[in-house]
Amino acid sequence: MAKIERFEDIDAWKKARELTKIIYEVTAQGKIATDFSLRDQLRRAAVSIMANIAEGFEREGNKEFRQFLATAKGSAGEVKALLYVALDAGLISTEQFHRIRALADDASRLLAGFLRYLKTSDKKGSKFQ
Repeated sequence: MAKIERFEDIDAWKKARELTKIIYEVTAQGKIATDFSLRDQLRRAAVSIMANIAEGFEREGNKEFRQFLATAKGSAGEVKALLYVALDAGLISTEQFHRIRALADDASRLLAGFLRYLKTSDKKGSKFQ
């Protein structure tokens, strides 16, 4: 694995940033833009992914970082669940749903892989940071 010196170097954070950007674009227009509660919850969940990765990276030690990554992964799941609500309510198109869902899946997979890596490195006694 390449050396990660800043949270911006983390692939999962980059994917979460891409996801957040698209969610903001999609929720700024169309029917979902007027459902303030769902729009805001989708945005908060996406931002939470990015924020938890960054905050966890800045903490001391892998154990605490893993907790933040797990929270970020949970927020990716929240995004996916909220997308179904938006789709079922006719607030987003099927195309928008699949596009955003794929990014959320990618972020979740990257987080899972990173969590596995950190657990393995902890068992070997090495420190991530």
